[in-house]
Amino acid sequence: MATLGELMDAAGRRVPRLDPHDAHEAVTAGAILVDIRSVATRARDGIVPGAIHVNRTVLEWRLDPSGPWRTPHVPVEARVVLLCDHGFSSLLSAATLRELGVDATDVVGGFAAWQASGLPCAPAADRPLEADELQGMRGPDPAG
Repeated sequence: MATLGELMDAAGRRVPRLDPHDAHEAVTAGAILVDIRSVATRARDGIVPGAIHVNRTVLEWRLDPSGPWRTPHVPVEARVVLLCDHGFSSLLSAATLRELGVDATDVVGGFAAWQASGLPCAPAADRPLEADELQGMRGPDPAG
């Protein structure tokens, strides 16, 4: 059995991580920023305009390259940059996505580091899901 620290270390060896400014540059160059934080956290802290929100609980299903529940808002061939609160969940998630064949990375320090770096942020405006709407299938967050 591995410890959480060992899992994080192993994930860190497999995932090429980006600092917030490098992540912003990657997104500007065409990578897709995927915010995996909860709706409650996004409401409290804000969002990154243009990010796709896919809650951590459904991430693999929405980004599985051959899955029937894949979001149409993230092209299969896209580079994916994951964003969580502080860069821990996103690292483990990126490692898992890489095992599925996704070109995934994450932001070191997460949203907190993104915001502290002075990169674009906005208040969240997540509306409740419709009765027939699946979590993680919406388009990009509004520009703010």
